[in-house]
Amino acid sequence: MLLELTTQGNTIEIKKARVPKMKQYKITSVKEGEKFPQVQITSSADAYNIIRQFWHEDIEIYESFFILLLNRANKTIGWAKLSQGGITGTVVDVKILAKYVIDSLASGVILAHNHPSGNLKPSDTDIELTKKVREALRNLDTYLMDHLILTPEDKYTSLMEEGYL
Repeated sequence: MLLELTTQGNTIEIKKARVPKMKQYKITSVKEGEKFPQVQITSSADAYNIIRQFWHEDIEIYESFFILLLNRANKTIGWAKLSQGGITGTVVDVKILAKYVIDSLASGVILAHNHPSGNLKPSDTDIELTKKVREALRNLDTYLMDHLILTPEDKYTSLMEEGYL
């Protein structure tokens, strides 16, 4: 309870202060009533097979960024679309990513985004973002397992396998 103090001369008046209601935001990993299948991820190919389902024909139109959330046994517990951008890029807010991680109590995360151009090579921005996310997750005792780049040709590259993690 907040109190408001006002003084007039030698008199002090105490009354309850009016506190505006705070907005609450709820972020969920799956639709209400749906159960996300728990699949153990043991390789980048396993991750790709789950993550590829998040894209449809839009994979060749614009960049989108998703995360796959894992428990301590590397089983999937949820996923989220973090952003959708334009033809050449998309923006990722690390705070929103962290909220998903905290809300789901994830122990591991796999990042994924697409390159509509079909280029499998990670850009400097891709590499910088991966390092930034890895550091943020480290502070949450959560492990960044991989970062996949997908193409419309059903190909992918793993930043873990390429030595960027």
